Amino acid sequence: MQQEKKQILMHYEKSILWLEHLLDVTEQQWRMPIQQGKWTVAEVIGHLIPWDQFVLNERLPFLFSKNQLPKGPNVEQMNAQAASSSRLQSKEQIVQTLLKCRRLLLQTLHDLPDQQWQQSFKIGCSELTLYSYFTGLVEHDQHHFLQVQSVLGEKQWT
Repeated sequence: MQQEKKQILMHYEKSILWLEHLLDVTEQQWRMPIQQGKWTVAEVIGHLIPWDQFVLNERLPFLFSKNQLPKGPNVEQMNAQAASSSRLQSKEQIVQTLLKCRRLLLQTLHDLPDQQWQQSFKIGCSELTLYSYFTGLVEHDQHHFLQVQSVLGEKQWT
């Protein structure tokens, strides 16, 4: 397995372990805003679910096919809807749903042939590889994980 693929898989493996530990945070911590006037931990974590689902259902099946990629969602609308939904769901529902998505995403990425990680594809006008595409998603995760860790007073995500 090539190094770039291993790096992305390792991130998703570590993210699953980290997300599992969120089941142990208190309800007060779970509903705490990451900063004044910002989303709560629940909303930050909950908004990752539709993005993982989008990648699984609307990106990966189409990246190496001749079919046109489905149009991307309205980011603000999808995030707002996910945050709203997260306010109504329990910590267990949110974390378990995200864990299910992450495990499926990890398995799907693991099963992709190594040569596809080198193959380029286009999204709009941008030419990408799987590694460059997932590097952006990893950075998005890390940004939000650091926010959550900061409010929970945990050591920083690595």
